[in-house]
Amino acid sequence: MVKPHLRSIYEEIGPEMIDELVNAFYPKVYSDPNLIPIFDIVDINEIMRKQRMFLTQFTGGPLLYSEEFGRPAMRHRHLPHEITPTRAKAWLRCMKEAFEEIGLDKLPAGEEFFQRLTQVASIMVNTEEPVK
Repeated sequence: MVKPHLRSIYEEIGPEMIDELVNAFYPKVYSDPNLIPIFDIVDINEIMRKQRMFLTQFTGGPLLYSEEFGRPAMRHRHLPHEITPTRAKAWLRCMKEAFEEIGLDKLPAGEEFFQRLTQVASIMVNTEEPVK
């Protein structure tokens, strides 16, 4: 018996939707007061380019990120930035809003994609909340 081809998230949504997601996401990030401190010194065009490459690979597309930068190792790469639980939630909220803005939340692959990003957000936390 031949199994049906299982399509990757990338095959389901395509590179255009990844571009739309990145374009919708970063204006939200750069306007979020919780996230500005870890993004304000980074060139938005370069971070968007890297995000496109990473999300392409993350969703099962070509290994663009690895070809240029090596293994993603995202937690390790983000260690220099103080990522608190609040910041991880803010990042995920911005991503959810971007998903909704471009209609990715309405696609079956979108649900799986967002669940995977939820896992990523939780493992990126590397700093406790400041004591008030």
